[in-house]
This record gives sequence, C-alpha cells and structure tokens, in this order.
Amino acid sequence: MDKIRKSDAEWQQALTPEQYAVMRKKATERAFTGKYVDNHEAGLYRCASCGNPLFSSDTKYDSGSGWPSFTAPAGQENVEMHHDRSHFMERTEVVCAKCDAHLGHVFPDGPGPEGLRYCINSCSLDFKKGEK
Repeated sequence: MDKIRKSDAEWQQALTPEQYAVMRKKATERAFTGKYVDNHEAGLYRCASCGNPLFSSDTKYDSGSGWPSFTAPAGQENVEMHHDRSHFMERTEVVCAKCDAHLGHVFPDGPGPEGLRYCINSCSLDFKKGEK
C-alpha cells in the first residue's frame, strides 16, 4: 500500500482541530461523545484523513466502552499495530496503514473468534452508509 505523506502543517489544514489532535498527536476523544458510538446503520467506516477502508458495520458491536468498537478490521492490510507504552500503560495502538493516522487501540477482551475489541475514536472515522 502506498503511504500518504504530508507535512504537519498540511495535516493541520486538512483535519478539524479534534481530528488533528487525535489522528496526528494521538489524543483520545471523550467517551460517549463521538458521532459513531450509537450508529447502527449498515455501511463501511473509512479513515477520516485518507479514505482507506477500515471497519465494516458487520463487525461493530456495543462494548459499553464509550467508543465505536469492532471485532476485526475490514482487511488486516488496512491497519497496522504498534506497541504503545504511553500514559504508564502497555497497549496496542491501531493506525491507518495508508496515512499512519492514530485510530485507537485494540484490546484482548472482545467477542468473536479472535476475542479482540478494536476501540476506535469516532473522529478518526468517516462512515459511508450502504458501502461494503
């Protein structure tokens, strides 16, 4: 997959202040405030900064965590995992494989065959109703 490379200034112009803080500076939106927490429509969640397909609504579930949660990405090639030791925790960060945008984290406490919960910031996503 070809990577999208932009300067910090270009990302600041392309994204909202909240998206920039989350996707480029690895902030986290407040729980239960994101626009897709309670979205139950069928469709595809794409990266808000580059359009890369990330998660299908077929894998979305209500984890009660306050962020959109998924059991698996739309394709393993569309996301990358990085070890994250920030904030005195050990976690696995999920980033867009195309533009390196921070999306959220994956935890080993989810349902489904893999037992994973992809906990993703709503502002990192762009929902396309009806897409698969």
